[in-house]
Amino acid sequence: MTHDKPFSTVLVDLSGTLHIDDTEVPNSISALERLRKTNLNVKFVTNTTKESGRCLLERLNRIGFNIKQSEIFTSLTAASSLICRRQLRPLLLVDNKAKEEFVGIELDNPNAVVIGLAPDKFDFNSMNDAFRLILDGACLLAIHKARYYKKKDSLCLGPGPFVSALEYATDKKAEVVGKPEKSFFLNAVAEFNVEPQECIMIGDDVRDDIGGAQASGMMGILVQTGKYRPADEEKIDPRPFKVVSDFSQAVDFIISVIK
Repeated sequence: MTHDKPFSTVLVDLSGTLHIDDTEVPNSISALERLRKTNLNVKFVTNTTKESGRCLLERLNRIGFNIKQSEIFTSLTAASSLICRRQLRPLLLVDNKAKEEFVGIELDNPNAVVIGLAPDKFDFNSMNDAFRLILDGACLLAIHKARYYKKKDSLCLGPGPFVSALEYATDKKAEVVGKPEKSFFLNAVAEFNVEPQECIMIGDDVRDDIGGAQASGMMGILVQTGKYRPADEEKIDPRPFKVVSDFSQAVDFIISVIK
């Protein structure tokens, strides 16, 4: 993959790329400061569904990142907007810390099942309630379908396996809202009025971050932090535009290209 236009916009994943839980990925804070000294647009895009945008921003500020709420585009926000547009009444299988994103949405007599990362909600009874609703005609919305994610001490199952279980049991496909959907990436940069080929995505998830961005016409830089596993770059076609050790090295590359 080559780039014909200069970069104008950088999309940055959060968990696994800039931080893991409450810990900075080494040198990410200083690297972000270097990136901000360029004239590039910067947008933070995340599939994180275990907490609201407000809680996420508080976490990032505690770690030491200088990020504004308006700079973050989340799959939770995209899901809430979609629910409102379609006037859906969802059964929410999301973490309690994420529910404030859905304040004001009608929840009685649900006609949709919405799934995010909610480990405490993926018990038999909750999944069975979702299963029955879908069989009765409710639509299935996956805020994202990540296979797994990185916590400080280990990898953990994401919502994807549970979404797939409901798809298998009901013989219905979920509509995915967040990464790697093309609409997610294009909506994230809509305010900048730029072409996809002017955008570059930095992330640790080869399928959702890099594969999704590149399928949208953007370029992708895969970082070997967070959920990265050896040989991940071989799991998508085309392969990532570039593979680097971490976010700091990704920023160094971008700065070298735009000089």
